Amino acid sequence: MRPRGHSVSYKNCMANATITMDDLLAGAGDNIKQLVAGEVVHGNVLSVKKHEILIDLGPLGVGLVPRREVGFSKKYETGDEVSASIVDTELDNGYSLLSLRKAAKDRGWDEVAAKLEAGEIITITPYDANRGGLLVEYEGVRGFLPVSQLSAEHYPRVGSSDKDEILQRLNALVNKELRARILDADRKANKLIFSEKEAVKEGLAERFEKMAIGDTVKGVVTGVVDFGVFVNVEGIEGLIHISEISWERVNNPSDYVKVGQTVDAKIIAIDKERLSLSMKQLTKDPWLDEVEQFKSGDTVEGTVTRITPFGAFVQLSPSVEALVHVSELGGDGTDPEKVFTLNERKEFVVLEIDKDNRKISLSLAGKKK
Repeated sequence: MRPRGHSVSYKNCMANATITMDDLLAGAGDNIKQLVAGEVVHGNVLSVKKHEILIDLGPLGVGLVPRREVGFSKKYETGDEVSASIVDTELDNGYSLLSLRKAAKDRGWDEVAAKLEAGEIITITPYDANRGGLLVEYEGVRGFLPVSQLSAEHYPRVGSSDKDEILQRLNALVNKELRARILDADRKANKLIFSEKEAVKEGLAERFEKMAIGDTVKGVVTGVVDFGVFVNVEGIEGLIHISEISWERVNNPSDYVKVGQTVDAKIIAIDKERLSLSMKQLTKDPWLDEVEQFKSGDTVEGTVTRITPFGAFVQLSPSVEALVHVSELGGDGTDPEKVFTLNERKEFVVLEIDKDNRKISLSLAGKKK
């Protein structure tokens, strides 16, 4: 603790420029001990500047805390009582060099250990971000919240090539309060890892119990990728696979939904951590109506949409697609790419319609037997 019972203060020292620190300590008697590097001292904030904070240590003089030793977890104001670690007992200007961050860190590790053992949910505020996650300072101890430990609500679901967008999403979480649990803490290795995902698990279990396959839910789109759409449903992550977005062929999910958009979807499967959803199953399948216009033996016109080694897919109507198998191209070993051109229109003959499996088989019109 700071020595008491001495009338000499920082302001008194400054009023008489002829008094040195040695004079001050000598006049204060045996109750004043010398500053020792590594020890913790107590005082009040004298001033807060852009690059430094000055601390009144009473009979021990004035301490200077450079910005790098202030820390991110707290904002200081004039008059605040603080504890600081001594880094250097005397600088050229007569001040002692102090660290608020180190003193807070020493106390903070004890707090971290207690929170980890109790499994307690805490509130953290990231002060910066990189592509790997969020940088956090908790009780003076710097730690990290990896992207993989973010909740479904905040996980940056973007395409694999959109690394700049990942960082942009993470930057939006800087200075935002998050609920988290301490996942791992190692004082010797100076490692502290947080998890937002673990903090929301208990609540998610209760929400899962209230959901069932076939339910219609409302959610917010959190990510649009090549293979589908990620949706946040009351904190639970849901995936609408590209095949479940629309009854028509979907080439680009972003043509149908955008990040931040609210959508309705049907639950088609539930696993431990995710919902499988469908948008298209909330609407009638137009294939069932459109297929009624086609009959076996009909000659129809269609557009080639895909060419594969086993044949070509042909769009007959907005919702009806059929297959011309390679065996129907007039000879063994025929290469479909030599027969068809993407997006060309041709005439075909309907061979078979299988309504149960939503399949139509075609043959080229006028092919040689």
